[in-house]
Amino acid sequence: MSTSLDQALQTYIAEARELLEEMEAALLRLESAPDDAETLGAIFRAAHTIKGSAGLFGLDPIVSFTHIVEDILQRLRDGNLAVTAQLIALLLECGDHMQQLIEVVAVQGGQLDATAHAHECGLRERLYSYQQAVTEEACMPVVHAPEPTIEVCDEQHVSSELWHISLRFGPQVLRNGMDPLSFLRYLNSIGSIQRISTLSDSMPPMDSMDAESCYLGFEIELQSDAERATIAETFDFVRDDCQIHILPPHGKIAEYIEMLQQLPEDFSRLGELLVSSGALTPQELERGLAAQENPSGNQPQQLLGEILLEQRVVQPAVVQAALDKQSQLQEQRSREQRYVRVQADKLDELINLVGELVIAGAGASLLAQNCQDEALQEATSVVSGLVEEIRDGALRLRMVPIGDTFNRFQRVVRDVSQELGKDIELHISGAETELDKSVVEKIGDPLMHLLRNAMDHGIELPEVRQAAGKPSKGNLHLNAYHDSGSIVIEISDDGRGLDRQRILQKARERDLISSTATPTDAELYNLIFEAGFSTASAITSLSGRGVGMDVVKRNITALRGSVELDSQPGLGTRVRIRLPLTLAIIDGFLVGISQASYVVPLNMVQECVELSADDRRATRERGYLNLRGEVLPLIFLREHFNIDGSPGRRENVVVVRCAEHKAGLVVDELLGEFQTVIKPLGKLFSTLRGISGSTILGNGAVALILDVPALVLQITRQASHAAQQPAALSICAR
Repeated sequence: MSTSLDQALQTYIAEARELLEEMEAALLRLESAPDDAETLGAIFRAAHTIKGSAGLFGLDPIVSFTHIVEDILQRLRDGNLAVTAQLIALLLECGDHMQQLIEVVAVQGGQLDATAHAHECGLRERLYSYQQAVTEEACMPVVHAPEPTIEVCDEQHVSSELWHISLRFGPQVLRNGMDPLSFLRYLNSIGSIQRISTLSDSMPPMDSMDAESCYLGFEIELQSDAERATIAETFDFVRDDCQIHILPPHGKIAEYIEMLQQLPEDFSRLGELLVSSGALTPQELERGLAAQENPSGNQPQQLLGEILLEQRVVQPAVVQAALDKQSQLQEQRSREQRYVRVQADKLDELINLVGELVIAGAGASLLAQNCQDEALQEATSVVSGLVEEIRDGALRLRMVPIGDTFNRFQRVVRDVSQELGKDIELHISGAETELDKSVVEKIGDPLMHLLRNAMDHGIELPEVRQAAGKPSKGNLHLNAYHDSGSIVIEISDDGRGLDRQRILQKARERDLISSTATPTDAELYNLIFEAGFSTASAITSLSGRGVGMDVVKRNITALRGSVELDSQPGLGTRVRIRLPLTLAIIDGFLVGISQASYVVPLNMVQECVELSADDRRATRERGYLNLRGEVLPLIFLREHFNIDGSPGRRENVVVVRCAEHKAGLVVDELLGEFQTVIKPLGKLFSTLRGISGSTILGNGAVALILDVPALVLQITRQASHAAQQPAALSICAR
């Protein structure tokens, strides 16, 4: 396969995956709104595009299977089939199989295994059963009642007495041995073509034109007494390769509106769009344009749509549909101008190069300071500013909305709730929140496990919920938002909540806590993330083995994130995941302890406070600082990391904030802001607590990046235990 063809195939695979995601989301919407013609049209267009593009590459297995799916969708659009839960489930399975066929194509030379092939045969049989049911119904004898006389209503029908045929030949028509002109000649044999417009909008530049491809489209006005089926039979041999709309005389305005929305051409003028669709004759357009150019009296020039409405030559609904089509085309053009498809590995390479540029820039700035050359310092300052802008721009390229990940769970919730016999609805908010692409790719599996766990253990069966005075339908909420330079993802449900006593009992049985300990709710709930820990009374296909929650926490921790649990009995459970916005480059605040350097993420720094001599003595005794009347727990980093030497003459406190908790980091020196390129630690240091990574300073030395959430959590737990200890001692004394 040539390089250009291989690139085109990879583009098709990427676009087909996106179309299948859109198709799945639309099918789920259709299940709750069966009469939504726009959603059904979107599903049909997705399947049609996948099939048509597959034909260009000779991917016959995809074409063959998708053709059957497309036929069922067409029958749904025609009203010959009803939208049912069973049919939606079948179409979702078909979408999964189409995804599998595309993945086989992605692996060159790959083929379906025997199991997948047998599954496809089963899907085909189920699809054929729907086709056969419709065919048998169509063949049943029908007693024809006398046809009522149709009164043409100006508000519902167009006034044209001609058939309107909108025809767009596919690019493969000529290669398949078909002559477009022969179809037009045949139309003259069953009627008389009164007007024909040849459309060449799809015609490429001369140097890129393929002589074997067809780029033509036609808008035809036909006078004929033939039935619709007779006219449609004209195009039987090219129906799969063409886009065809046949509208009868005095056709419904709704049909014209639907056709306007599906026209592929880039019409920029309202009149041209209406004429091409057959809703307006050229003569009527000319009269409207003449009235627009020569307004009567001193009236200002009117819009063409207003004039056509005043002349009563076109209906308001048709004009509005044409205007909507114009807006849609303009939005599509603007989207095409805004977006460009770039391979992810090229983007990662760019980020790596920007990281090296940041390190080199820091080194140049350090040399300029040592040289004490003002001109050189000014030049390096300008370069540093530009490097910072390049860094921010490069990182924004990798930011993607998390809504794409959230929307995939609609299908999961639907399938799992049906499997469990529960009625569960997923509510999504904050879908527009952006996150680094590398983080989004790695957070999908933990979120999946948490959602399945909430559906299996958290949300009750409908009869149990009703007995407890709750609605029978359970609710799951997925929410994302920014907070303190991090992104927070919340998964909450309105189920039964966590059973504190049962968790405490299991924890004591496994010797995770002593029999006399009284842990806080947060500490107790976090035991759920221990390996093998489970309170389920029975093992199901979804959960109960104690496997998974420990992996969830491990994966989140690997992303430099944290996870918290909060629950209220009978009301539900909330899981809060806090993640960094990016895994590549951050703004940091550099601090020094003896000869060691550490980086604090700048977005978590609240302020810096110098310790006086009196404060230094008092804080070491009590472990906290009175910060303007607020108790601030302190973390002495020298003792925490066992750094040799004694504190210097001055000590400072860096006040950091993580979620609702605050703490102070006691350091020797404040070295200022620092662009930090995050370098991951090796597996040897994977269990190191309080450190999330490393970076390289301008002088080539290595600085460690502090894991502020872990440090803050540790000190707040210590403070909580210290507060509980006097109370426990007083109880024992009694």
